[in-house]
Amino acid sequence: MKYKILPVSIIYINENMINQRLDNFMHSRFKNVPKSMIYRIIRTGKIRINKKRIQPYYKLKIGDMLRIPPIKISYHAKNTFFPVDYAKILLNSILYEDNDLLIINKPSGIAVHGGSGLNFGVIEYFRKLRPLNTFIELVHRIDRETSGVLMLAKKRMSLASLHEQLREQKIKKEYIALVHGLWPCHINKITEPLLKTKIHNKQKKVLVDPIGKPSQTYFTIKKKFSTSTLLSITPKTGRTHQIRVHTSYIGHPILFDKRYGKNRLDKNITNKTNTNRLLLHSSTVNFIHPKNGKKLCIKAPLDIDFKTILNTII
Repeated sequence: MKYKILPVSIIYINENMINQRLDNFMHSRFKNVPKSMIYRIIRTGKIRINKKRIQPYYKLKIGDMLRIPPIKISYHAKNTFFPVDYAKILLNSILYEDNDLLIINKPSGIAVHGGSGLNFGVIEYFRKLRPLNTFIELVHRIDRETSGVLMLAKKRMSLASLHEQLREQKIKKEYIALVHGLWPCHINKITEPLLKTKIHNKQKKVLVDPIGKPSQTYFTIKKKFSTSTLLSITPKTGRTHQIRVHTSYIGHPILFDKRYGKNRLDKNITNKTNTNRLLLHSSTVNFIHPKNGKKLCIKAPLDIDFKTILNTII
């Protein structure tokens, strides 16, 4: 067993983090840190929210600024670092960068941050690749299996500005997905509420439930194939797994979705190609630059695996 010190981190609480107790939030984010240590650094005031000491039972509110001090965590040496090739992959994935922002075309299969058995993700790795940047934080998240646009802020004011745009729904994201079956032409919007749950093996899963959070997803058919449909998707809200759950709910899950999909149908596609990555891609993001106020449109091209499947099923 080895140890490392995680640097100070600043987290701005967004809508996917609210209403969690501070201690539970810390437990889920730092699984390798003993609970006794987490309670100790909260009790001694080293963890602060909005620059104030806070109690473990405090429930996070949207817009809260959470400051986490350096934390010592344990790890197994074999899981410490990404393969060397990841540095090249991530650097080659940069779509846009200036003094305020870093935007990449995240590959499928790479987590955005450490946790759930992973010591490193995109954010930790870019902190290593950009050691002169004292502040680098995720603006938003996308699933590990999803590829495409991922925004990172290099300044605290930029992060706050972009979070405000997210809250006011001024940031428009567009996704591309390949779903099973022929998508009904009359379905261009799904508004089913979504609820986070934990199933028997403690795996998190999102379900359509009347008591869930309001959710809106818009759909446009790009192309129909014999047994699948290519969709352009715009989520109006940003719930966890929103697109994956909404498409699955009406019987047209995304190809190779191991959590919400249909394994039997996926096997038919696997026989034609060696690729089995989730066919969901964040293709475009429109937003206002936090410093100069200009409107930006960033586009992320499909990777070779996604293109291969589209060419294979024609």
